[in-house]
Amino acid sequence: MGRAFQSLDQPAAYAAGLGYYDAVTNANVCVSEPSLNPLRMNHRKHVSALLALSALQLIPVACKDKTPPRPPPDAAVPTPLPPAPEAASPESFRVKFETTKGDFTVEVTRAWAPKGADRFYRLVTEGYFKDIRFFRVLPGFMAQFGLSGNPALNEKFDALRIADDPVTQSNKRGMLTFATAGPNTRTNQFFINYGDNASLDVQGFSPFGRVVDGMKVVDAMYGGYGEGAPNGAGPSQDSIAKKGNEYLQRAFPKLDYIKSATIVK
Repeated sequence: MGRAFQSLDQPAAYAAGLGYYDAVTNANVCVSEPSLNPLRMNHRKHVSALLALSALQLIPVACKDKTPPRPPPDAAVPTPLPPAPEAASPESFRVKFETTKGDFTVEVTRAWAPKGADRFYRLVTEGYFKDIRFFRVLPGFMAQFGLSGNPALNEKFDALRIADDPVTQSNKRGMLTFATAGPNTRTNQFFINYGDNASLDVQGFSPFGRVVDGMKVVDAMYGGYGEGAPNGAGPSQDSIAKKGNEYLQRAFPKLDYIKSATIVK
């Protein structure tokens, strides 16, 4: 979820400071509703790219040709193989999260979003969820987590994106959903809905599980830092990805975190 730039053709009302025009979704976004912009859910590396694109529209530049030399006509060009599909998860399973605020349990239903369920199951069974911060907690909206404290793992999963699932369930309170940076960009970030966020359904956010025990624990996650950078004073997703928990412990020590996650059913 995150960009902070304005396009040249936005309406005057938005240019006057009431919001900004989203060049990707072709929609006006009010600053009074920053959290509902879907491309702020997982904006790593996309902010700088979009800012650069906006700048290129304003400033003509001359770029050197960096096209690599062509291979000889008879040289074979290998076709890159698609990543191997992840193993299918059980049709239904429960995961118990132990956190600094207490425990909560999520039940995953694979039929709701099979690709998402399979990735989540892989992360749990590989022991991924250790010392994972709830880095973006917005009361009334959602609690976001998933970026690893180990930058190497963030880099690994950023290259292992999964395709979208159809939206079969609504983003109601307690539902667990992947954070994204646009179509087919799901990796290792998630959020738990605090309220009825049905507006996210039509934007492609597909829930694959729900909190069945301990929602009060989820509600208690520290949210005092507010919205993340660059639109707020909270943590920068790009900095988390590159610097991990060293950055979070130093700059945002009050964040709650996941100690472990285990399959319980």
